[in-house]
Amino acid sequence: MYYSEELLEEVRLKNDIVDVISGYVRLQKKGSSYFGLCPFHNEKSPSFSVSRDKQMYYCFGCGKGGNVFTFIMEYENYSFVEALKLLADRAGVELPELEYSREQKERENLRGTVLELNKLAAKYFYAQLKSERGKLAHTYLTDRELTEETITAFGLGYSNKYSDDLYKYLRTKGYSEEVIRQAGLVNVDERQGVYDKFWNRVMFPIMDVNNRVIGFGGRVMGDGKPKYLNSPETIVFDKSRNLYGLNRARTSRKPYFLVCEGYMDVISLHQAGFTNAVASLGTALTVGHASLIKRYVREVYLTYDSDEAGTKAALRAIPIMKEAGIAAKVIRMDPYKDPDEFIKALGAEAFEERIGKARNGFLFSLEMLEREYDMDSPEGKTAFLHEVARRLVGFEEELERNNYIEAAARQYHISFESLQNLVSKTAVNIGLAKPVTRPKSTMNREKQKEDGSLKSQKILLTWLVDDESLFSVISKYIRPQDFTTSLYREVAEILYGQYEQGSVNPAKIMSHFTEEEQHHEVASLFHTKIQELTTKEEQEKALKETIIRVKSQSIEAATKALEPTDMEGLQRLMKDKRALDDLRNLHISID
Repeated sequence: MYYSEELLEEVRLKNDIVDVISGYVRLQKKGSSYFGLCPFHNEKSPSFSVSRDKQMYYCFGCGKGGNVFTFIMEYENYSFVEALKLLADRAGVELPELEYSREQKERENLRGTVLELNKLAAKYFYAQLKSERGKLAHTYLTDRELTEETITAFGLGYSNKYSDDLYKYLRTKGYSEEVIRQAGLVNVDERQGVYDKFWNRVMFPIMDVNNRVIGFGGRVMGDGKPKYLNSPETIVFDKSRNLYGLNRARTSRKPYFLVCEGYMDVISLHQAGFTNAVASLGTALTVGHASLIKRYVREVYLTYDSDEAGTKAALRAIPIMKEAGIAAKVIRMDPYKDPDEFIKALGAEAFEERIGKARNGFLFSLEMLEREYDMDSPEGKTAFLHEVARRLVGFEEELERNNYIEAAARQYHISFESLQNLVSKTAVNIGLAKPVTRPKSTMNREKQKEDGSLKSQKILLTWLVDDESLFSVISKYIRPQDFTTSLYREVAEILYGQYEQGSVNPAKIMSHFTEEEQHHEVASLFHTKIQELTTKEEQEKALKETIIRVKSQSIEAATKALEPTDMEGLQRLMKDKRALDDLRNLHISID
């Protein structure tokens, strides 16, 4: 839905950014800004800056920044509309009702009802666990060394031995049989009629990143089958796109996740202080899981079971993580089966040591590959190294590939040159030989040139926000159309418009953009690192050089895009070129 600019601005103005972020981050005032440890990456020295004047934040360490909407989107993993609603509620601003089609209304109503049902069911299961009926289940959990605090924190519960108890309870609350079935809480068949999906099991509520119950996992306490039973796919639950424990792990602020196989592994690790543990929900790790993980970290430690099935699961996960741009390492649990057993036997300190000894994912896959070859025979080792070379070809970046060639050569006692030659030969044989270096170097030069041009444009926008006195100087020579990317140009147009109206407000500019990535990029335009200029002469020289660069880049881009028959455009270009030539001989004053 479209919300008016006036409404967005009202919500933003009623949520002072320092007050909002102070609820998440400890801030200390230094000069005109506030600083704290960045909540989006691990750091020891505060580089996270919040400006009350600009109503913006920016981290000089990881580059994340924006206004109060951006912060809530990033920290809470909300969409723009969800962030708007949270801040509107905080400020007591009433938002207009969303206008849905009939189908959309029905779907949203069902989604809301299913979430209500799941919350109610979770409370019911928890109450059952704490009752006399749940004594056996409670003993099962405490025998597995879970504390009362942990049981409460994860909302663990019990579905009792009566197979229609939850159904009857939910019916007394006014919910229809059909909607309870759509929530995945009951099954229906001709022989038994309606009966609970879960009964006589320890219950694990599954929550999304916003702490809403979206499904359940149930574990038998004896030898029954299946050992674990999960909710079916529903309007709110997609097991391939959610991770158990993510609602808690995302706030740990560690730079990596510990990825496990089971609920109990996650809970045991959290109880032991490893609050960055997550697990897939009864399914192998998927591309959807990797995309979800990438929102929070760029590295994972796979803590899968040490049996054959766990090893295969790790080997499947490693390339999925690599494809998503996530580095994967593997922690071995030997001689124990899983993290839960390991923690109980050896404790947190020993597990921390295992993290330190984790194997690189690719090298681990080679170690597992060794088992398929007779490494004591020349033929076996040669065949093995040919397969290693084939896998090394998969690293597209030359530097990364050479680093792995070096590591593999060292591990298998052959020379770097021999393995590198084998990799090159393999690439040719399978049609993946790398391109000749000359065109690649030309592309690199073009990329560097492009990056340099954008840096100059970002510097100008930062100056325009930081020092309003510069607008009269810059606007003589640079128009919004001179910015060569659509985002920069749009930002410049809004900023120039604010100057003309006499009210520069960078935080308000960000409200024009609803995508999270756009927010970060726009924020970076107002926080470009600029070399410190101490004298007036240095400032004037830098300003002139930057204006000339931006104008030159604008003319170059316009020249490339000019149609041969566009005489008006040609005349405009000639005029701009003459003005640029004149500018080179002028002195720019910032008085």
